Amino acid sequence: MSTKRYRFQGHTIDELKAMALDEVLPLLPSKRRRSLSRSEFWTPRRKKLLEDIREAAEALQRGEKKIVRTHVRDFPIIPEMIGLTIAVYNGKEFIEVLVQPEMIGMVLGDLSPTTKVVRHGAPGIGATKSSLYVPLK
Repeated sequence: MSTKRYRFQGHTIDELKAMALDEVLPLLPSKRRRSLSRSEFWTPRRKKLLEDIREAAEALQRGEKKIVRTHVRDFPIIPEMIGLTIAVYNGKEFIEVLVQPEMIGMVLGDLSPTTKVVRHGAPGIGATKSSLYVPLK
């Protein structure tokens, strides 16, 4: 029984990791490709994040686990990030994300939601004045 390996645009993960960023750009979705190719995209914060990602990848090869913490939510996931744990700030806390091959082309902010789903419970005693008269089951 053969195991099916994940491929992105016809390339295996090992091939993608061996490619330079310029070679990976044509494989990404158009919005990510255009943003990465612009010079104004590479602010000092984004350059620092890329350096931290490369340091964490080297540490992972040595067998050490290093978590990269960042506030940069609009950075696209590139093949260099696969297997790394990246903590993305959502406005309140850092949410750790283990980057999988299927996430290539997404942005870090997609994986760290900023809002929670509101679930209203049933009224109970002491919730409001009117809930005093709600019959309890």
